[in-house]
Formats: sequence, C-alpha cells, structure tokens
Amino acid sequence: MGSKISLGDFDAEVVFKKIKNVHLSVYPPHGMVKISAPLHMNIDTIRVFALTRLSWIKKQQKKLREQERETPREYIERESHFVWGKRYLLEVVEEEAPPRIELRHRTLQLHVRPHTSDEARAAIVSQWLRDHIRSALPDLIARWEPRIGVHVEKVFVQHMKTRWGSCNYKAGHIRLNTELAKKPPECLEYILVHEMAHLLEPTHNARFMALMEQFIPKWRVYRDLLNQLPVRHEEWLY
Repeated sequence: MGSKISLGDFDAEVVFKKIKNVHLSVYPPHGMVKISAPLHMNIDTIRVFALTRLSWIKKQQKKLREQERETPREYIERESHFVWGKRYLLEVVEEEAPPRIELRHRTLQLHVRPHTSDEARAAIVSQWLRDHIRSALPDLIARWEPRIGVHVEKVFVQHMKTRWGSCNYKAGHIRLNTELAKKPPECLEYILVHEMAHLLEPTHNARFMALMEQFIPKWRVYRDLLNQLPVRHEEWLY
C-alpha cells in the first residue's frame, strides 16, 4: 500500500509497512525520496516529519546529482576499470579457451573467445568482481563477528542499484553490492561492519550510531571516500 506526498518542488513516495518507526531514504541518481511508515501513521503526520528533514533531504539530493558517474562500460581496449580502488586499463585477449581474467601491473587482461558479445564480457567481469568480494569476506567476517558479538548466517553478493549493502536482521543475512570490489578494501570492510551492526540494531538510531563509533571510529571517512568515488552508470527505473 503506497501513496505520495508533496514536499514543495518534488514528491516523496510513501510505503506503509508493518514497522515501528519511520524510515526516510534518498535514492540515486536524482534523489528520489522514499518514506517507509508504520501502517497506523497518518499521512499528514508523515508529511510533517518529512518537512522537518527537508534540509537534510535537499543536501543528500545535491550530493547524488553531483556525484561522478562512469560512462557505460563497453569492454573494449584501453577502457578504464577499477579494482579495489586502483585504475586499470582493459586489455582484451581473444583465444579459443575458457574465459579468464588476469590482473597485471596496470592492465586488466580479459581473455575471451573470439566474437564474445559485450554482454558476455560484462558478465565475465561482474562474476570475477563478485568472486573477489567472496574471497575477502571469510577473513573479514571471522575478524568482526567476535568484536561485534553477532553471527552472520549468510552473505549474498549481487548487483544492487541503490544500496551498497542491506541486512535482514531476523534471518541474519547480509547482502553486499558487487560494485564494492571496485572500491578501496576499507570501503568493503566499512559496509560489512555497518550491516553487521544492524544485526544488533536494525534502525539508524542513536544506538546504531554509537555502535558504529565504537567499532569503526573513522566510519564517516570511509563513507565519504565511498561516496566520492565514481559509481556505476545505470539506466535507473522506478
């Protein structure tokens, strides 16, 4: 069940759910505003709440609109690609052999069969990035589970359009964006800890912020670093 409220020069989408508190989110690339609200909450009360956050909403919208974005990748020679925050130039090697990727000093060698389509090349690179994250996760989870005092039941690594990560605190499941393999390793650790902290506190309230200060005092530095880096170009559909 959903609705819309006017906040001056833009609308906000309101979705009613079986939750206790109101959650407000601003999504890329143009700053779409979505509010999740308890089923019993009056629409006028939600509007008043949103208006009290109007300054913060506009600040987030401005950040998103100004954020540098990659042009669509074509997977051709000399195209720039990022791995763990470092820039590499793509080198395409066509050969009659199973596809593979080799990371050299300054190049990312993509070995594919002749006439491999752009879509297939993209899928190969995406799977390779996903595997990179999965390889890094066991040590990170083992390091942080005893520190935070939680147990992660399962981690999913997938392409996510609007989030770097998410958490299902009831099931103990965490989802991470494949794009994190393009960012510095500190960014992956920050997002993982952020989602693991949600296993203790599902909302972004004062307790959650205190937990982040306790676990990663420099979390704002990593957040800003993540948001300053170029993000993937998307054909955003809502």
